[in-house]
Amino acid sequence: MTTTDLTRRAYGLAELLLAEPLPRRWSHSLGVAERARSLHSILGEDAALMEAAAVLHDVGYSPRIASTGFHPLDGARFLRDQEGVDERVVRLVAHHSCALLEAEERGLREELATEFELERPALVDALVFCDMTTTPDGGHTSSDARVSEIIGRYGPDTIVGRFIQRAAPEIHAAVKRVEGRLSASQGVGQPM
Repeated sequence: MTTTDLTRRAYGLAELLLAEPLPRRWSHSLGVAERARSLHSILGEDAALMEAAAVLHDVGYSPRIASTGFHPLDGARFLRDQEGVDERVVRLVAHHSCALLEAEERGLREELATEFELERPALVDALVFCDMTTTPDGGHTSSDARVSEIIGRYGPDTIVGRFIQRAAPEIHAAVKRVEGRLSASQGVGQPM
């Protein structure tokens, strides 16, 4: 499968699963994919892979495929088992935005860690950057504002609220690492 086919298929799947039942989540996913395209200069040959993972990262919220209630696991299982999506994309979806910490809050850490290996740290960071600097409506934001928005939306004492507070230092560190790579690559185009 060519990289063009991979991204085209990813957009089609994400739209099918999110656009109608969860239009705001679809807008967010499109914004995350746009952020991924902005990282082309530091992603090199992994740029299309990242864009595919970015647009697919939240498909596990779709009512058609949600089973455990933990969207990274539900999305990754669906993409692997039902759609045969590239395993690197599946791993990125499974582990996006510090998912292991949320899995721990939900009692699913061992399942997630056993079923899905982590992808290269630089790519994990890139997807954290894309997701955590994109608003629920697809606009750009800072990771501080995004973490605050998530806590406000879910509440600080919910599973998601507790998880995001625990994950915040790593989220901010990942965003800073990606921003550093972007600054260092200005005009150079060195892959991560």
